[in-house]
Amino acid sequence: ARRRGFGLRGADDDGFGGDAMGPVVKNIRLILAYDGTDFKGFQRQSDFPTIQQAVEEALSGIYCRPVRIYGAARTDAGVHARGQVVNFYGDDTLPVSRLPYALKGGLPSTVAILEAAEMEARFSVRHDNLGKHYGYTLINGPVHDPFMLRYSWHIRKPLDMGEMRRAARTLLGTHDFSAFEGANTTPMNPVKTMYAVALHREKNRLYIDVVGDGFLYHMVRNMVGALVDVGMGRKRAEDLPVILAGRDRRNLGATAPAQGLCLERVFYEQSCMDRTLAALGRAEDGDTESLLSPKA
Repeated sequence: ARRRGFGLRGADDDGFGGDAMGPVVKNIRLILAYDGTDFKGFQRQSDFPTIQQAVEEALSGIYCRPVRIYGAARTDAGVHARGQVVNFYGDDTLPVSRLPYALKGGLPSTVAILEAAEMEARFSVRHDNLGKHYGYTLINGPVHDPFMLRYSWHIRKPLDMGEMRRAARTLLGTHDFSAFEGANTTPMNPVKTMYAVALHREKNRLYIDVVGDGFLYHMVRNMVGALVDVGMGRKRAEDLPVILAGRDRRNLGATAPAQGLCLERVFYEQSCMDRTLAALGRAEDGDTESLLSPKA
């Protein structure tokens, strides 16, 4: 999992070099959690604060050189994460196990490093993941929750959960999701597979969980917006397969706001994904305790 000098994918981009007796290079994976409210998304931008910038600057301070990180997901402005995964190339300046504590002082309080581990030399957070789990939170009731304003979408009108679940089932499986893609995006394969689109309710909180092998720009937020339209009677569950087949974003309603969305987990082992899918299935059946299991 470690080499000397050149030879690692991307290592030379991060300032490593020299001969065979150069510094030991490690491929290091970090798991991040963050409140995305005050950031313009994950990906670095020249004029706005981003998660990538914050983490790279903190790492550069530790390693005394420019460090570049690679993220598993490029979350949008205002979107949160409990399980974002990044990797970068570091040396022996600091034991990997100490990175979560060492980075604490250099990061904003709204960003935390949950875990650090040394990986195989060719491990890539982008290319080696099997899928991602996103969660969306709605507050459904006449009064908003002031403690959830940064983390949810408030819908006053009652939502028909039965119809929303019927509509959600039409999104399962492999489809061309062009109709659910945001405008002005980088072209990519619109065919994605959804393993779960699950809804469960706890008092006035409605949770929508989506697990898939990949996602287009704004795709989850557009899915949530469509499900809310069905729950409010603006659309029927039967409309969603027609919209999917039409591949036209103009047939959808509004995109759900960013603050309700959270990247829950990125999967690198099938067993972890299977446990999450099983827990989401039990939650839809009323067993919400299953979602609190650390193994889920």
